[in-house]
Amino acid sequence: MKIPKRVEFSVEQMEQLRSRIISNTLTEDDRQLLPGLLDSIVWLGRELEEKKLSIKRLRRVFGIITESTKNLLKKLKTNKDDESEKKDTDKQKDSSDKDNDTKKKGHGRNGVDAYWGAKKVRVEHPTLKAGDICPACSKSKLYEVKDKNHPGIVIRVTGNAPLTATAYEVQKLKCSGCQEIFKADLPEEAGDKKYDHKAGAIVSLMKYGAGMPFHRLAGIQQNTGVPVPKAVQWEVGKGVGDCGEPIYNKMIEMAAQGEILHNDDTKAKILSVMQENRKKEESGEKLKRKGIFTSGIISIVDKIKIALFFTGMKTAGENLDVVLEHRQSDKGIPLQMCDALSQNLPKNFKSLVCNCLTHGRRKFAEIIENWPEECWYVIEMLKEVYANDEIARQKEMTPRERLEFHQKESSKYMSELKEWLDDQIDNKKVEPNSSLGLAINYMRKRWPELTRFLEVPGAPLDNNIVERALKLIIMFRKNSYFYKTENGAKNGDILTSILHTCNLCKTNPVEYLEVIQEYSQEVAKYPEKWLPWNYTDTWKVLLQTSRDPS
Repeated sequence: MKIPKRVEFSVEQMEQLRSRIISNTLTEDDRQLLPGLLDSIVWLGRELEEKKLSIKRLRRVFGIITESTKNLLKKLKTNKDDESEKKDTDKQKDSSDKDNDTKKKGHGRNGVDAYWGAKKVRVEHPTLKAGDICPACSKSKLYEVKDKNHPGIVIRVTGNAPLTATAYEVQKLKCSGCQEIFKADLPEEAGDKKYDHKAGAIVSLMKYGAGMPFHRLAGIQQNTGVPVPKAVQWEVGKGVGDCGEPIYNKMIEMAAQGEILHNDDTKAKILSVMQENRKKEESGEKLKRKGIFTSGIISIVDKIKIALFFTGMKTAGENLDVVLEHRQSDKGIPLQMCDALSQNLPKNFKSLVCNCLTHGRRKFAEIIENWPEECWYVIEMLKEVYANDEIARQKEMTPRERLEFHQKESSKYMSELKEWLDDQIDNKKVEPNSSLGLAINYMRKRWPELTRFLEVPGAPLDNNIVERALKLIIMFRKNSYFYKTENGAKNGDILTSILHTCNLCKTNPVEYLEVIQEYSQEVAKYPEKWLPWNYTDTWKVLLQTSRDPS
């Protein structure tokens, strides 16, 4: 709808017009004026509706609204119900929950398998062993029970401060005659450094894996009687980052060979860069770019997921160019999954672009209260496609099998959805500039990229994996706010990349950071043998060699 012509109208004139409408004494000027006023009212209502949607989008940033089908359906039902009906339904639901639910969701209990990082301690029976005669019947022999469903494992969890300390009181003996002083030697477990490798691993994990600022960790440590100042934390964390830099560089080389590369970025702050930009502006220099970003790239190489982060003034597409510089010529063109922003695309290298289906779905989820029937139709169609993709994942289909499965089971939903989208615009059922029209045109414009999973083996449906990775950066930004220098940002990129790759590979990050510090010289020489997904083999060989007396 076009913006109506502006009409200057005072409150007094409005009251006079209102009186003439009531008394049915409209003039010819009034009759010419009223259509314009009606157009203005309709336009204003539409604009207020769109502004309301913008506020909803802002609320989404703070996690108030979710996009799951279950919550969207709940929202629709809530809008249709009266307040009284809603209260009655809630009361009935509460009573039925109390009667029927013996174990509610979110009870916080984990199974034994969840404690894969727990220390293993074997507890033998004090008096019996396998092969002994049963003391109960005195006839049969005992054998060890191995039941996968009831493994007989008991979990005990203990607590410590993030960093603990041991004070070694070294005895000194002095000769009463020659005055020679004799000191006791420290035990081997004391080591030769004040802050051991595990301390470095914990500081790095707390700062770059949990987003805890140095000053906050310093406060915790002060309260527990083991002070670790902010400056010391930085030095310790920088030492870990230096040990991990060869790993980070090797991960970039390997990520370049990926079959699928996901990328996106989010805002970041580097104080030294911001200050430099401010000085340039004050001197009259025109800046081509002021924005600072952290780009996230997730590369999938032979089912191994590698996470990389880059913080600076380069966009996600430019950082993808940096990675693809290392791509071998025989690897061919990779699949790239990203949203529809042009800054996500590389300029110097080709990629087969896939766009995120979740982004398209989100635009309908945001406006479902205003266009319930239309939006619900789109969400239901996409729900079937995602259900099929989950079946393919559970059955561990190969990329070729998954493609054939989607072509058979999902193409009909996508074809029906495309026909519906075209019909809404072509037959003018929806205004193109409305919120629904914009959501429809977003998908129509990018249809080939959104449906790449129906054409190319292995093409993903969405970019969720890298968006989840960037939540780590957003959490860090909300807690620590900024990097002070580019050097600090580089150290953060190294450690965040390593920590999130450990998470994707289900590797214990504390153990891994300890190991690469302990064998830093070997890591620098052969980083390809010390990556988060293969370091255990190299580490075990070295441990075995060091224990072998020969």
